[in-house]
Amino acid sequence: MGNDGGSIPDRRDLVKNKPKAEQADKANQIRALWFFCALSKRPLQEPVVSCALGKLYNKDALIEYLLDKSAYGDGEEICGHIRSLKDVRTLKLTPRSPPPSPGSDVAKFVCPLNLKEMNGAYPFVYINTCGCVFSQSGLKAVIGSTLPSKTLSNDESSAVDKEQLDVCPQCATKFSRSTDILPVNPSKEEEEQLCIAMEVRRSREPVKPKSKKRKANAEGAVEDNSAVAKKKKEATDTHSPSPAPAVNSAVSTASKALASSLIAEEAKRKANMSDAVKSLYRSKYDQPRKETFTTMGTFTRYA
Repeated sequence: MGNDGGSIPDRRDLVKNKPKAEQADKANQIRALWFFCALSKRPLQEPVVSCALGKLYNKDALIEYLLDKSAYGDGEEICGHIRSLKDVRTLKLTPRSPPPSPGSDVAKFVCPLNLKEMNGAYPFVYINTCGCVFSQSGLKAVIGSTLPSKTLSNDESSAVDKEQLDVCPQCATKFSRSTDILPVNPSKEEEEQLCIAMEVRRSREPVKPKSKKRKANAEGAVEDNSAVAKKKKEATDTHSPSPAPAVNSAVSTASKALASSLIAEEAKRKANMSDAVKSLYRSKYDQPRKETFTTMGTFTRYA
């Protein structure tokens, strides 16, 4: 501590606190949800579609994923619940006027009722029957101020539990308040509820039987395969096996003579070998020995 110019270490120099866990920037998370495609991470560009969980996708990116499931690395985690384009709805978005400059953080789309920006600051919803997008407050204000629509026929009312339908304020399409209004980019709790509702709805879907055309094609393919197998079996039964090719007697005699001469030369060569040379070669009938070629003739504890 002495002879160093009087410097005294402080507590922050001697004690290191545990670093705090890094937290994601909420502003960037919200911007990624409302300004970019959930699948391709590219800026949202019409046509934009949404699934039953309220996520936003560029339609071209979703089509690319459906054609090739390996086009995006995390595609199965993000939109694995989407089986086809029938599981998504094309959204009717209202563009901002005037349009924002490219690269700016200003929302491209607004609510057509109260002109609130679609940037994550306000909750937005869309109507599943038509795809029109509104802010939640704007749609509540309009639906609450309008008279309820007339009731449907007996068959249709039983399908929706005799519920009165409302009319879309933008395109006049009828919809149900309880089932057809879906949130855009919902919270985790809402997303779990939407996922459960989606699974229940899919479990109630009837199993589609095969069409008559596909069934006829399948039966025709089975008949064709059986006919081909029958023809092959008949062909193998009728045709006798081909005879073996004839062998020239002169060639066989020459090959036998060559083999006998090689055997004689090998025996003569082994007979003229010295004992030192013979010790280098081993027969397959000899007893195995522990010493190797490198330790042969030397003292070793392992030989």
